[in-house]
Amino acid sequence: MIELGQTRVLCSVSMDERVPAFLRGCGQGWITAEYAMLPRSTLTRTPRDKGEGRTQEIQRLIGRSLRAVTNPAVLGERTFVVDCDVLQADGGTRTAAITGGYVALYHAFHNLRKQGILPVMPLTNMIAATSVGIVRGDMLLDLCYEEDYRAEVDFNVVMTDKKEFVEIQGTAEGKTFSKETADALLALAQEAIDKLFRIQRETLRALS
Repeated sequence: MIELGQTRVLCSVSMDERVPAFLRGCGQGWITAEYAMLPRSTLTRTPRDKGEGRTQEIQRLIGRSLRAVTNPAVLGERTFVVDCDVLQADGGTRTAAITGGYVALYHAFHNLRKQGILPVMPLTNMIAATSVGIVRGDMLLDLCYEEDYRAEVDFNVVMTDKKEFVEIQGTAEGKTFSKETADALLALAQEAIDKLFRIQRETLRALS
């Protein structure tokens, strides 16, 4: 379980001994994600999701991010499903799911290596994500719901430990922002993600 402020997301990994049809016979695996918010994860009840647009977008983002740091040829023809269930939401659930999903995936791969199912660790790099934004003229990190709701600019940033971007989602509300502002927000995000990498390493150290 990853906890960032008041946001809590439970991340787990399951393995299926088959791949999607477009990968059959290719000798490589697949990583996908499922994301859901429990009805009482928010202040007022959120109806159970029926696979609507926001959920689909977040699931694709999580899967895309984790695949970016995985060598699919090592997986064999297996599918790994990363389930990200939001127990409590206060902003930043998608970035928390990516950061926690990496730790869960590493843990799963580590156990499969110990069992001799995987020959080597499939992960090529670390990955983590955070949100940054501007609220009332101030640059803020890891926006909570109230900050996100009032944000004039809001970025979600996904990076590897090679300081390379997997995804940048940035939008403005009500007014535009400059390249200088974008650069400053990305620098703030990178600083925070470096701290997340240190926490991930500390969490996974017990496995080695």
